[in-house]
Amino acid sequence: MAKVIAFANQKGGVAKTTTTLNLAAAFAETGHRVLCVDMDPQGNLSMSQGIDPETLEKSMFDVLVHDMPIREVTYRCEVDVAAASIDLAGAEIAMSVKIGRERSLDKALRAVSDDYDFVCIDTPPSLGLLTVNALTAADKVIVPVQCEYLSMRGLLQLQHTLEMIRENLNPTVDIMGILPTMVDTRTLHAQEALEILEENFGNRVFGARIKKTVRFAEAPVKGMSVLKYDPTGQAADAYRRLAKEVLSNG
Repeated sequence: MAKVIAFANQKGGVAKTTTTLNLAAAFAETGHRVLCVDMDPQGNLSMSQGIDPETLEKSMFDVLVHDMPIREVTYRCEVDVAAASIDLAGAEIAMSVKIGRERSLDKALRAVSDDYDFVCIDTPPSLGLLTVNALTAADKVIVPVQCEYLSMRGLLQLQHTLEMIRENLNPTVDIMGILPTMVDTRTLHAQEALEILEENFGNRVFGARIKKTVRFAEAPVKGMSVLKYDPTGQAADAYRRLAKEVLSNG
């Protein structure tokens, strides 16, 4: 049975997609079978693996709305990618009359659970039905948090949403860890933000630190993870360290 990890934070620009793809690539490097599920209508994860969302005839929209098997929208890349297109923006309205709409993704993933060791789900920057589907399907949640005050406030809203999902849909889902991203260790603000995170969340804060680097912007243009684009760089090493932490936590 695959372990399902959702990457969530309703604030945009916190390196959710970057983290989803690069942690998945780090798992694959160690021999694990990995599926990435793109649940963001912007399709950035799909594009980061060289898939053009605008040319897709079928995507995660069809999986969620029409119960299409997820294998039919999955592409072989560095890791397997269940691709998204802009159609996904209309999924919440299209699913509004569907019975069991919060479990559509969970149902789709059960059919491929034995094919993978890990399923990594990239979510949109909101706490709407797409993110609820991801959290309902997930065993654990990783929360990328930019080291600044406004990004950290979003953690409280996410925790509240998780509590509601535990009560109503998925009693076992929990935060696996909080990942500091876009860290600029030269600034006092970033250092203070890290201290606040560690004071409030203790050992739930991962030891890995994802620092700002231009490599994160360059790699998606080439349709690859930063581990493939710059395998010996600092950014790739940070995600390998994160993978080790996640694997050692079971």
